[in-house]
Amino acid sequence: MEKALDKVVETLMATPNVNGCLVADHQGLCLAAKGAAHVDSAGIIVALSEQACKLQPNLKPPTVCLETDKKQCLIQRHGTITGAIYKQKD
Repeated sequence: MEKALDKVVETLMATPNVNGCLVADHQGLCLAAKGAAHVDSAGIIVALSEQACKLQPNLKPPTVCLETDKKQCLIQRHGTITGAIYKQKD
């Protein structure tokens, strides 16, 4: 699984404007982090995703978007894995 996860992270990092990527399990354990993503943020990213899921529990997990004038952090949960992509805005 580790090689497959590394391949996904590398593919995401090669995407234009992406400058960081983080993947964590349901307990907030960081499985992979690259670029602007910091390992210590894994727990809070999972917690934000879990709280957003409580807004409409019968629907698929929402994408959480945190943004400033220059940056974006997109958080998405899929099953027990949560991912965050850090992007520079155009």
